[in-house]
Amino acid sequence: MRLVLLGLPGAGKGTQAKRIAEEYHLTAISTGEMLREATKEKDTFGLRVQEYMNKGELVPDEWINSLVKSRLQAKDVENGFVLDGYPRTLQQAKMLEAVLLQSFKSAIR
Repeated sequence: MRLVLLGLPGAGKGTQAKRIAEEYHLTAISTGEMLREATKEKDTFGLRVQEYMNKGELVPDEWINSLVKSRLQAKDVENGFVLDGYPRTLQQAKMLEAVLLQSFKSAIR
């Protein structure tokens, strides 16, 4: 099962993602949590992410797409996942569609 939760900040996506993931033995993936973790690293990427977040701006799609694509290739998402807060833009949605189509094609080979 692959679920995507969309909604405004504070709408409860994270809460519901955790509940759904637990109930159905899925992996909850939060781009917000991934970005907060990146800022803790204090490396170049984390510092750049922090700049965007401090301004209240969206982190560039290329960066988010790279993080999500990498995360979706992890072993713990093989049985499914719940995405919380992604995609937020059309470019992100197109990347997600491409990644999921590719994984589907690989799975049926």
